[in-house]
Amino acid sequence: MRNKMFGRARHFSLMLAVVCSVAASVAMVHADTPPSMAAAAPRSTAALQADALFWQTLHSGDYAHIQAALEAETGAHLRDPRDGTTTAHVGFLHIWRISERARQASVAPTVTDDAVLARSYFQRAADQVPDDPRYQGFLASAMLAEASIQHDPALQQQAARTMQAAIKAWPAFNLFTAGYVMSSLDATSPGFRQALAWQWSNLDVCAREPVDRHHPDIARLAARIEATPTNARDRRACNESAIAPHNQEGFFLNMGDMLVKSGDWQTARTMYAAAKSAPGYASWPFRRELEQRIADAPANVARFNAVTPPGSTPPARMMLNSTFACMACHKH
Repeated sequence: MRNKMFGRARHFSLMLAVVCSVAASVAMVHADTPPSMAAAAPRSTAALQADALFWQTLHSGDYAHIQAALEAETGAHLRDPRDGTTTAHVGFLHIWRISERARQASVAPTVTDDAVLARSYFQRAADQVPDDPRYQGFLASAMLAEASIQHDPALQQQAARTMQAAIKAWPAFNLFTAGYVMSSLDATSPGFRQALAWQWSNLDVCAREPVDRHHPDIARLAARIEATPTNARDRRACNESAIAPHNQEGFFLNMGDMLVKSGDWQTARTMYAAAKSAPGYASWPFRRELEQRIADAPANVARFNAVTPPGSTPPARMMLNSTFACMACHKH
């Protein structure tokens, strides 16, 4: 089943935006550092300065200056290769650059280097902090991207095993990560159906009760998510934060897209509208895009399922391949 789920990607570029998801929106919060990293040696001045530039670049959506942030983080990594946070930041910047490549006037074949480098850095981060399931999920996503580039079924299977372990270790975080990366699959495929099921399961976990798949009670769901947490870790995965001010809006935008692709545009409209219940909705930069999706939901069923020839502009982009694949959650 795992091989079927992960082996049907039509093109590597459809698999890359996962770590810019709602799951990634709390990925690198300093206050949420796991015990093993908290006990490590103090971080260097260079690392802290690079972090400041990283967050400034990310939160402002300053895609044009990713390279400057990448050079700062990579330089800090070279000074202290054991710093897991810096290592992961390098991987994240590579993923951000390739996942929102639709912003570029033209995309060169060498863009694939970002996917390969992201996998390398996330592997290092996972090795440095082996008890952190966030890095496991990011690593699995980057492995999938590289496996698709290289047409490597063995690496695909390894990625599937890594992702399953990550889900088991932290469902509230990695159910989304796993589902988002597979939202590009054919809507009739077992993999896509599993991906959508994982999004529903993510809601169940955050609401701490089963959510109706056909007639979800959005007011109750919003209240349950806000009240969430029985534990601080799930609060970080389910709610919004200074690091991810639009965590929930991004989740519901993507889930609406996946439901549209599945053909259920009626429930999709309900999920899109759920984003309006998020605490930060009034300041979310992508309200116009959400309203357009609500209006276009019936027509987008065909658009999201269209097979676009390489080099052509798709009739509509799902969140996974949009210019706001990362910014939907992160941009202030």
